[in-house]
Amino acid sequence: MRSKLEWRPARVIQIETPAEDVRAVTFAVEGLRSAFDPGSHTNIKVVIRGEPAIRTYTVLPSAPGTSTIAVKLHPNSRGGSAFIWGMAVGDETEMTEPENRFELSWRASRYLLIAGGIGITPIYGMAKALVGRGQSVRLIYGAKSRAQMAFADELGELLGDGLEAYIQDEGRTFDLATEFAALPADGEAYICGPHGLLEAARNAWRKSGRSMSRLRFEVFGDSGRFAEQPFSVTIPQYGRTFEVRADQTMLDALTEAGIDMVYDCRRGECGLCAVNIVDASAPLDHRDVFFSPEERHEGEKMCACVSRAVGGNVTIDTGYRLEARRV
Repeated sequence: MRSKLEWRPARVIQIETPAEDVRAVTFAVEGLRSAFDPGSHTNIKVVIRGEPAIRTYTVLPSAPGTSTIAVKLHPNSRGGSAFIWGMAVGDETEMTEPENRFELSWRASRYLLIAGGIGITPIYGMAKALVGRGQSVRLIYGAKSRAQMAFADELGELLGDGLEAYIQDEGRTFDLATEFAALPADGEAYICGPHGLLEAARNAWRKSGRSMSRLRFEVFGDSGRFAEQPFSVTIPQYGRTFEVRADQTMLDALTEAGIDMVYDCRRGECGLCAVNIVDASAPLDHRDVFFSPEERHEGEKMCACVSRAVGGNVTIDTGYRLEARRV
């Protein structure tokens, strides 16, 4: 289980639209400290189908006492983005103090930043911080269309030739192997984007022979392989089966039902919420970046916070033993 989050009252004070289907919402947050590092994220309380829920978003560079998040209205959203898009100036909720698990090392001679779509949100803050400290930085930014590139104009002014846009509708895609080869030995790459981009980057980085400690990433969204579908989860040690809605994660469904779970990041990065798979009647959609492709193929474990069954039922072992809890 995770340590208790410290929630702070928050009120919407500004709403902007930096790109097609992207809304930037600024909150005045009570008791918020004045500064936080680029790549930080915050938790926010939302309401989905009339029920309270928690969603996590990157915090953009913000004025003291405020937190700004940029949210894409995603067709496969589990409800969080729809809630944020429905907010108006003056609306109130609660948010947590920003925390960072996607930190810049400040040790590299050159930085390569890679963003796919709304993955620009942590990368945008990193670019500003690196330029502000006079660091050598290049940003490659991919999106389906130019209209969907949030903060592109500002980043262009900031980075000049250090920014290169790759537009899918224009037939341009990343050449990761060439980008990685251009980095010096002590260079580092930071990447945020959809699951497929993360996998391609990890594979290209491994082939380059570079240390994996110098590739840092953050993932968001679905894998792109399957549409969201409801499924069920059976836990034999509890003798119960639980339903997981299409707009809900397995982790949320189980914790809401009172099942003890270990978890932390809720983004498929830390692996703490991984459960053992006993049996599955449907394909598994692994959306984490914790397990290797080989481990996902073996199908012995899955991260409850992001991964799903594609309909049907999956039987799992959470690792908890009821007998031990009764001692």
